[in-house]
Amino acid sequence: MLWNAGEDKMIDGLILSFQFFTRIPIKKAVDFNEKNMRYSLFFYPYVGAFIGSLAAAIYYPLSKLNTNIASLAAVFVLLFLTGGLHIDGLSDTFDGFLSSRDRERTMEIMKDSRVGTFGVISIIFLILSKFVIISSFEKGLPLALILSVVNSRLGASSIIANKKVARKGGLGDMFHKSNPRNLILINTVIYLVILIFTNYYYITPLVITFLFDEYFSRWSYKKIGGMTGDTYGAIIEIGEVISLFSFWGIWGIMQWI
Repeated sequence: MLWNAGEDKMIDGLILSFQFFTRIPIKKAVDFNEKNMRYSLFFYPYVGAFIGSLAAAIYYPLSKLNTNIASLAAVFVLLFLTGGLHIDGLSDTFDGFLSSRDRERTMEIMKDSRVGTFGVISIIFLILSKFVIISSFEKGLPLALILSVVNSRLGASSIIANKKVARKGGLGDMFHKSNPRNLILINTVIYLVILIFTNYYYITPLVITFLFDEYFSRWSYKKIGGMTGDTYGAIIEIGEVISLFSFWGIWGIMQWI
């Protein structure tokens, strides 16, 4: 459990989460072992909050000058800070899943370092979607952006902890085997309490993101028999869009109430 973890392990998990999931340079050697991987997943939503906060901090002052430029800058920050890690998984996933091949061939396509047509289309569509949705916010974007990045990471962490892995021995399998289920559950409860006391309407985008993650994982089960590191990346990237769109809808509804 979290409270039985040594302080050093918690710090190592936090550092590993930044080192592995972002481009933010932290020059401290951390072992890539099971315990550190487990706690890196615990901190992943908080790392997401940090990424979202930096993007929101760039967006807010620029939005006073031009919304489109501010939106473009926010999307760039999201992509730059993650180093394209998740968007690479997105392109590999769609190259494989939309190839209409059998399981073995689909997984071969996903492992191929070359980007195919469906991968390129998925990247373009994702970036355009983020830009259009962010630029469509009339108010509340900074908070929605931060929470959406958190929602996508928390949802992905839950999928990593609870869903079957399709490829043994890969990074996705290593994170799954670190057994982070209890820590992810604690994170989810803490986050729900925060949302309830902030504004219970904010729970809706989280629920919608989790429902999408469940649907996507079932699609992955059908295609390749489980989840991989690539599908985790796809869930994270699309989850951000789903959550942002949900917040955009909530702001519109709240204006009518």
